Amino acid sequence: MLGRFFKGIKAGLTKTKSVFGGVFDLLRGKGRVDEAFLEELEKRLYLADVGTQATLLIVDRVRQGFRDKEITGEIETFVKAQLRELLTDPSPGLNYQASGPTVVMIAGVNGSGKTTSIAKLANRLQADGKKVLLAACDTFRAAAVEQLTVWAGRLGCDIVKQGQNADPSAVAHDACEKAKARGFDVLIVDTAGRLHTQTHLMKELEKIHRIVTRQIPGAPHEVLMVLDATTGQNALVQAEQFSKSVKCTGIILSKLDGTAKGGAVFAIKQKLGLPVKFVGLGEKIEDMEPFDPDAFVTALFEKE
Repeated sequence: MLGRFFKGIKAGLTKTKSVFGGVFDLLRGKGRVDEAFLEELEKRLYLADVGTQATLLIVDRVRQGFRDKEITGEIETFVKAQLRELLTDPSPGLNYQASGPTVVMIAGVNGSGKTTSIAKLANRLQADGKKVLLAACDTFRAAAVEQLTVWAGRLGCDIVKQGQNADPSAVAHDACEKAKARGFDVLIVDTAGRLHTQTHLMKELEKIHRIVTRQIPGAPHEVLMVLDATTGQNALVQAEQFSKSVKCTGIILSKLDGTAKGGAVFAIKQKLGLPVKFVGLGEKIEDMEPFDPDAFVTALFEKE
């Protein structure tokens, strides 16, 4: 019923589940709430990297749910429902435009898995029948354009590029013109893998955003930030700073299969209000899936 994502996420959450084991052991078979239990639940959610805001919210809901007699069976069932609710987004998936190209800007620091995530996203969109164009606007990092070009070749995907240190906004301009003229469904705009502390590069990101908006009405329709799941709570700092420069609409969470810090998904959604749109679950080009909150929570709680 939960399909392909569930199978992938179940395998990819092995390390995260080991950390969440303390939460599950506490909840299973438990039908009564007292302050000692709530303190222990709070401690174990912290240890699972769920984050302060989400942890306090869950604990408060359990406390209130017991008082209001909303919890009529095992507490585990109630907590699972709260976790699902924390992750659910009213508009899942990409915000496709009815006509003209849908523009997706991709941001993120070097090492986050940004280039690979772009390739995985392009592959998935092409599999869904979309005509995809890539814009290689990460012109400041050595070999970045070459890496994206290699991926484009493997995917049979068109790419707009210039040489290293070219003006990124000029590349974005040309890509928008080509996307409109050639009838592309989706334009994916790569941006420089910058640190959120590099002011001049953040300004360049803002400039690309302005150029894209000028060329295509309503664009960018999505601004997705690639966050490395292995960094856990540290990813929040990056996300907050990027959101100050451009309005992010969602997260691509990479390397989820390689971390015990998958609980950060809850912190990201609760603190930033940004949905996780896609997750990377492995090394292969096919190892990216749209995020499914129900499958994620089910996989976390499933007994081995």
